[in-house]
Amino acid sequence: MTDIHDRPSIEVSAEPTASNRTALLADAPASAAQAQRGCTAAQLRRFIKSRPYVPLHELRRRFEMGGETDDLSSLETGHGLAYVGLPPRECALLQDLVRQGEVGVELSLDPPMPVVVGVFPMRPVPRP
Repeated sequence: MTDIHDRPSIEVSAEPTASNRTALLADAPASAAQAQRGCTAAQLRRFIKSRPYVPLHELRRRFEMGGETDDLSSLETGHGLAYVGLPPRECALLQDLVRQGEVGVELSLDPPMPVVVGVFPMRPVPRP
């Protein structure tokens, strides 16, 4: 049996060393590319159709949508222009689903302009 003091020690410092920095930078492109990839339209549609109602914050959390906290994109609805707190790419995916009649949006009319607060499926998913 080996004693814990016989094992090689690992030095941990608050300041990253040159080798630590290069290791961290080597991992960065993979995680950045994965974060940029985001969700697909099919994943978004499937998730929305699996629930009767999805608040917008749940969409952002479920698909780990990046972007800034105050991202705001415009979305054309049947009642005119509305604004949605999603990055432009995900807003375009949602716009396509709304245009195809796959999902609907719930609008908050409390501010003088419509703001999307949630989404819901328009057609039920056929169950076998």
